[in-house]
Amino acid sequence: MKFGPRGSRHALQLQAVVAILDGNFLSPLTYPNAMDQVLNYVEANRSRYLDELKELIAIPSVSTDPQKKGDVARCADWIAAHLRGIGMQTVQVFATAGHPIVYADWMGAPGKPTVLFYGHYDVQPVDPVNLWTSPPFDATIRGENLYARGTADDKGQVFVHFKSIEAYLKNLGRLPINLKMIIEGEEEIGSEHLEIFVREHKELLKADLVLISDTPMFARGVPSVCYGLRGISYMQLDVTGPNRDLHSGSFGGSVHNPIQALAEMIAGMHDKNGRVTIPGFYDDVRPLSKKERRALSKLPWSDKKYARELGVRALYGEKGFTTLERLWARPTLESNGIWGGFTGEGAKTVLPSKASAKISMRLVPDQSAGKIAKLFQKYIKKIAPKSVQADAIYIHGGEPAVTPIDSPGVKAAVAALEKGFGKKPVYQREGGSIPIVVQFKQILGLDTVLLGFGLPDENAHAPDEFISLENFFKGIRTSVHFFDELPLYMKNGHRRRG
Repeated sequence: MKFGPRGSRHALQLQAVVAILDGNFLSPLTYPNAMDQVLNYVEANRSRYLDELKELIAIPSVSTDPQKKGDVARCADWIAAHLRGIGMQTVQVFATAGHPIVYADWMGAPGKPTVLFYGHYDVQPVDPVNLWTSPPFDATIRGENLYARGTADDKGQVFVHFKSIEAYLKNLGRLPINLKMIIEGEEEIGSEHLEIFVREHKELLKADLVLISDTPMFARGVPSVCYGLRGISYMQLDVTGPNRDLHSGSFGGSVHNPIQALAEMIAGMHDKNGRVTIPGFYDDVRPLSKKERRALSKLPWSDKKYARELGVRALYGEKGFTTLERLWARPTLESNGIWGGFTGEGAKTVLPSKASAKISMRLVPDQSAGKIAKLFQKYIKKIAPKSVQADAIYIHGGEPAVTPIDSPGVKAAVAALEKGFGKKPVYQREGGSIPIVVQFKQILGLDTVLLGFGLPDENAHAPDEFISLENFFKGIRTSVHFFDELPLYMKNGHRRRG
């Protein structure tokens, strides 16, 4: 059989069809110029890709704002239409008790691995608007970056893979893997309905691994594979004193001020070495291996630069560990907010009835969010002064997660990043939490590959959020290579789980 000119689109698509019929579904690398054609398509469409991303970003899908509910739904519909347009076989918008979940799949690669891609299209509020250099939903290029709400978290990173998928399907008519996608609209408000969706659709979501792009790289110009996330246990501490607000002149000195009692309790939660004083807090902490500590020590990191960028005179934390170890592999306890009494303009001499604080504890393997919450509550009962009533309320939690760095998915990500960015990536953990990663493991039995293209200073959740244009376009190339590399790393004994 004769094919057209070497590398022509018609010839490549016909070869793919023949390969399928013969039961020999090949990687693009195994027939002439296919990968070049896919990557050249990416390069030729850079301007259009940015225009489309700007269109997506312009939809103010702020999930926490009830007035934006219509915009969130409109964003889900936009994504569904876009996925249909780039060639996904099945696309469906699932209603939930909250915001919609978009599902899509392309299952035309029999015998090849199945990837479950997860992302979110909702974004954080934009307040304070006056601190934005350009309108938050009008994506603007300044220098090397694209600025707008959602560029990095997570619309821009999700869009990276949309464009990779398009490049394959528009040129070769197929993907080298099977692909399922769920894009939700509630990540920024705790993914309240996502776990329910996953449990109710276990059969639909069967796959070999999960792919998520919602994390930063180690630094600009330093491609990274994230293999671990900290968990979280989030508490509210309420301290109540007298049965009503009191005049501080008439009653001060006779009762324990709840603000003072709360401050004393919080101050006692760390010792002079920065260690958390809750009994049993460190009992289940999995220590870093010597290999991991050596790897972290080789990363291009400067405490002085980090402190200077944050505007602090000195760093603080648990003694005996480096800053990166404390950020990624050690548990923490932080006060996230504190309130009570009079905080308005002017003066009001009040002795408040109540004071409260929000406290989060970041957790590492093998700690449990529920267990840590109980230890915190037990500790509060022990240290609370008899002069006040203290109540510790468990708000929410998420478990820590680690993916083995020698797993096929991580190996494929490393190979893809090296090809996409032109240099070997580093391994890192992330100090934050993505609870759904643990739920994917518990419910579907799947490990997650965290292939992020953000940056540590991307201003996610803050004014002037941005994504690096270099990371965006090299991210698309990396995604193209990841889909191509994965079957090579999973060909020996890969199995579908779920």
